[in-house]
Amino acid sequence: MKRFVQGRGFTLLEVLVALVIVAVAVAALARAGAQAVNGQFEAEQRTMALWVADNLLAELRLDPPGQTGRSQGSTSMAGRDWYFDVLIQPAPGDDMLRVDVAVYSDARRRQAVFTHTGFLPL
Repeated sequence: MKRFVQGRGFTLLEVLVALVIVAVAVAALARAGAQAVNGQFEAEQRTMALWVADNLLAELRLDPPGQTGRSQGSTSMAGRDWYFDVLIQPAPGDDMLRVDVAVYSDARRRQAVFTHTGFLPL
């Protein structure tokens, strides 16, 4: 006849404590993953907005504006619409024009994704 060895198993309380620890760890990992995805999205938006601003400055260098002032517009890049505000004003010394470009991801222009400054020769 074989004898069964009685081993000490986990109590219900020990199992519940282990489940709580695992649940907290999973929640922390999910939050870290969400923050990483959000950071990636914001970095992608800033990069695209920088490219939009650089393209606008390049266009202004190729076809310089005849006057200072403000203008608005929109463009498409990477399958998205981008909205921008351009402020052209004399730079200190009056030898150049200062161009400030603010790029927005929505048409309401609530908060700029990126702002960029460039200079144009007179």
